[in-house]
Amino acid sequence: MATVDLRDDDFEQVVLGNDIVVIDFWAPWCGPCRSFAPVYEEASERHPGVVFAKVNTEEQQELAEACEIRSIPTLMIFRERILLFAQPGALAPGDLDAVLAEVKGLDMEDVRRQIAEGEGDDEEDDEG
Repeated sequence: MATVDLRDDDFEQVVLGNDIVVIDFWAPWCGPCRSFAPVYEEASERHPGVVFAKVNTEEQQELAEACEIRSIPTLMIFRERILLFAQPGALAPGDLDAVLAEVKGLDMEDVRRQIAEGEGDDEEDDEG
């Protein structure tokens, strides 16, 4: 599967409408971004059913700002609308595959429960 370009007007639709979405925030002038591009493309071929998207931070500055991108490349991985991974820096092919294997292997009901428990803890802290 080839990568898709994300823009501000379709970002939410892609993240909400797909099970697993990997997003590479990059810029054309960024050397590490250019070096990582073939690794990212090859990974998209090895992981059918996963959406591999790219956000050009030069063209989509508001989107990059909304996602709090501070350095590039930055990778984010969403599963079932939940951000599970966000890390600046390029990953080696094996590392990207390992992260994706972890994301695919997560028990999402457990993840949602942990998130709900964490939100409950915040509320208790606010009351105390």
